[in-house]
Amino acid sequence: MYLPAHFDAEDPVLAAQLMREHPFASLVTNDDEGFPFVTHLPLELTSNDTGEWTLLGHVARANPQWKQLQARPEALVVFLGPHGYVSPTVYPDRERVPTWNYVAVHCRVRATLLPEAGTKDALLKQLIGQHEPPYAQQWRDLGEDYQRRMLAGIVAFELKVVGWQCKLKLNQHRPEAHAGMRRLHAAQGGEAAGLGTWMDRAGVGG
Repeated sequence: MYLPAHFDAEDPVLAAQLMREHPFASLVTNDDEGFPFVTHLPLELTSNDTGEWTLLGHVARANPQWKQLQARPEALVVFLGPHGYVSPTVYPDRERVPTWNYVAVHCRVRATLLPEAGTKDALLKQLIGQHEPPYAQQWRDLGEDYQRRMLAGIVAFELKVVGWQCKLKLNQHRPEAHAGMRRLHAAQGGEAAGLGTWMDRAGVGG
């Protein structure tokens, strides 16, 4: 992605925080004609003792993307965090134009399919533990036959992160607008309200 130096966040702690707080990602592959193919899905970030990242997820077996991962394992994953419109009114002078602030992480990944039922079951339990722990007991109570049918309907994979970029576009280079941006994003609410937290994390304004 286009990444000016003043928006480039090289701290892996911030990148991992964004991916864990906003796990609903876009997985981008190429189809057989070379055209981008996108699936929107939750991915769980894991790391090992050496700090290497892996993303865990699955798609429906009817989704052709798993075959694309099998044929061409390298792919792109995009995580988008809070974002919001920036009005020219945040500046003290009038010769300004609107923009949009946002935070995002792009990961270059290499995919490995996980075909074993036990591995898929473990992956699902990880996702359940992340998003709705009380459901774990219901899943166990559904019975082995039902579980086998459900597991057969998905293709699980792990995506080893081989490179990443974290962009925090918070107008760091416009200190005269920081106070106004904070007020604006707080008033906007919704996704934009979260930009104030990211300004704190990135040390933008005060």
